[in-house]
Amino acid sequence: MAVTFVGVRHHSPACARLVRRTIETLRPAYVLVEGPADYGDRLEELLLGHEPPIAIFSHHRDGPLVRTSWSPLCAHSPEWVALNAGRACGAELRFIDLPAWHPALADRRNRYADAEERYAAVTRRLCREFTVDDTDVLWDHLFEVPDDADLAERLDAYFDLVRGESAAGPDDAAREEYMARWIRAADAAAGGRPVVVVTGGFHTPALRALAAEPGDGRWPEVPAPPEGSVGGSFLVPFSFPRLDSFSGYQSGMPSPEYYHRLWEHGPQRAADGLTEVVVERLRRRGVTVSTADLIAARTLTEGLARLRGHRHPARTDLLDGLVSALVTEDLEDPLPWSSRGPLRPGAHPVVAEMVAALSGDRVGRLHPGTPAPPLVEQVIAELERLGLDGADPVTLRLTDGGDLERSRLLHRLRVLGVPGFGRESGPATGTEEVLEERWTLRPGEHRLPALIEAGAYGATPADAAMAALEERAAGALGDAAALAGVLFDAAFCGCGELADRIAGSIAAGIAASPDIGALGRVLDTMLALWRHDRVLGLAGGPLPAVVIERCVTRLLWLVEGLHGGPAPAEPARLSAMAAVRDALLHAAEGVGLDRAAAVAVAARVSADPQAPPDLRGAAFGLCWSLGRTADPARAMLGVASPRTLGDWLAGLFALAREQVLAAEETGGRSVLTVLDELIGGLTAEEFLVALPALRQAFGYFPPREREIIARRLLDLRGVRGSARSLLRTTADPVTVAEATLLEETVDRLLTEEGLMSG
Repeated sequence: MAVTFVGVRHHSPACARLVRRTIETLRPAYVLVEGPADYGDRLEELLLGHEPPIAIFSHHRDGPLVRTSWSPLCAHSPEWVALNAGRACGAELRFIDLPAWHPALADRRNRYADAEERYAAVTRRLCREFTVDDTDVLWDHLFEVPDDADLAERLDAYFDLVRGESAAGPDDAAREEYMARWIRAADAAAGGRPVVVVTGGFHTPALRALAAEPGDGRWPEVPAPPEGSVGGSFLVPFSFPRLDSFSGYQSGMPSPEYYHRLWEHGPQRAADGLTEVVVERLRRRGVTVSTADLIAARTLTEGLARLRGHRHPARTDLLDGLVSALVTEDLEDPLPWSSRGPLRPGAHPVVAEMVAALSGDRVGRLHPGTPAPPLVEQVIAELERLGLDGADPVTLRLTDGGDLERSRLLHRLRVLGVPGFGRESGPATGTEEVLEERWTLRPGEHRLPALIEAGAYGATPADAAMAALEERAAGALGDAAALAGVLFDAAFCGCGELADRIAGSIAAGIAASPDIGALGRVLDTMLALWRHDRVLGLAGGPLPAVVIERCVTRLLWLVEGLHGGPAPAEPARLSAMAAVRDALLHAAEGVGLDRAAAVAVAARVSADPQAPPDLRGAAFGLCWSLGRTADPARAMLGVASPRTLGDWLAGLFALAREQVLAAEETGGRSVLTVLDELIGGLTAEEFLVALPALRQAFGYFPPREREIIARRLLDLRGVRGSARSLLRTTADPVTVAEATLLEETVDRLLTEEGLMSG
């Protein structure tokens, strides 16, 4: 077998140098690279002359589920170098890994993200042996800074050691078996000429063994996606910030700008150049950095490199030297390069600038002839047609047909996460008085990558936005607030006519939500849209009808199952009950609600002694507001405890305030009459217990109606006076009640001690 295996660490300049040297020396017949095999027949597209970093963006959609994956490539990626060096020497190029949609890669958003946890034990031991902080520092110490004299042997020893202590899981095993079939086929087709295989070093020991097994010598088939699903791959511009582990990407190498300079100029010039970049960045931020500070930074960097046995400064030599020279105060947190992961919030600003300088801000560019998904051309044409391709602020009146069309396009792009379209203000629903939006348009270099990636969802802005909303709805199971966001975005995107595609996910999400308050807010808003929407096309529509019906059903089920002792009334669940009332009053026939069944549920809750008092009152009020004959005075006597009375009244007033006031017009034994008697019979201590909840309950009446109640109370006492002045007392009622209780307590103690005079 004339196969040469080059195990690499993704995005490593040292590995890239080894790959280039190996291919130029061997001039192989085939160069096989770890990459998506379904992109193999389009490798010429990858070599059109792009400016990296770029990535192969793969997507797969199966129903509402959309999976996406990236295979990023920069100038110093071994895979990128292998493809270009192989092409230069006339080799045939192949990608040999499973497609991104395959179950073996289902949990990997990035093909080239190293999973160090697979070999954490051995790398921890090596870090202890070499007295370094983490895998990144260890890698630089072993491979990036030393010369390349015996690099291949050192890499083989390292990866053999790593793989020797790590068993491959079923996902890695499936990928390695598939790649080995490509290697055996290439070896057979090469007819004795060399074959070079470039894969992640973790796979290399296993591939050597698997490739030596007998095979039929036929090229493997590229697996097809499951029937009924759709997918594809496109090139996208990538960026160094997206590639950096300090930004959250589990990259093969952090600080990509440092390694780019290391690849182009070597470690010494990389360190010198980035020292100047850090100083320039700090000076632009107003941080004083003197020439002496610059000299000190370089001196400390060189000193640390020599102390650590490096001929030239490594990445952490540079960072440690800079922080020693430029940060004068103590740092509370560990330095961010001492471990892998995103930069922590609140990092020292000088440290943050160092990390940003070594991360870099390079953004790749695609060759003008690069194919793009249909969505890109559609969006560009639509923006131009609607006059939204500029950078000026835009004001849109949603009652104007042309402006409404512009608004829907902008909302679709917002839903798809395309940058450069910021909604500064606008209505939350279609029922507001002012239906005007203000948008800020900011074209930029990040728009194209986002559009290409959004192409995974569909070929047109409307289809893509709807698919993205379907995915959000499916992922928001049980989260009523998130489902509400999906609903409103669908309305503003003009996707109401596609309700059937999303109604199932919405209904399932509502059926799983345990949040009474959130469901009530969704119901209230969707009822308003169903009844009064003037712009978004939802009035009387099927989507809000489904939401209303499911919310009412779910809320009544939740309320009937809620039990608990006395507790403060919860305005959120009382608002939800009020929304149920409004839906039953105004939409029962239109959306298929069963009023009789709802009244039966409410009657059971109102009579349930285990139900919270506020819900018992609300349930009674729901029955009353829906026309069921009721005796509120009798019901109130059943919850007359000072600890429950106010909460029960809060529920009653939240649902049946109008009925309470109307009953006062008839005279007789009304709610206020019975309440006045009950309060009159309370001791000062009991009244103080009941007062907060009573105040909360009467807060459901607006000022004009409170004046009616005050006049009624004056009439009950036969007192003539101004009801309005009764409401304008300057004393705090709680203070008055506490003072009354204090007076009663003092009188009682004096009496008990025989100190009260006759």
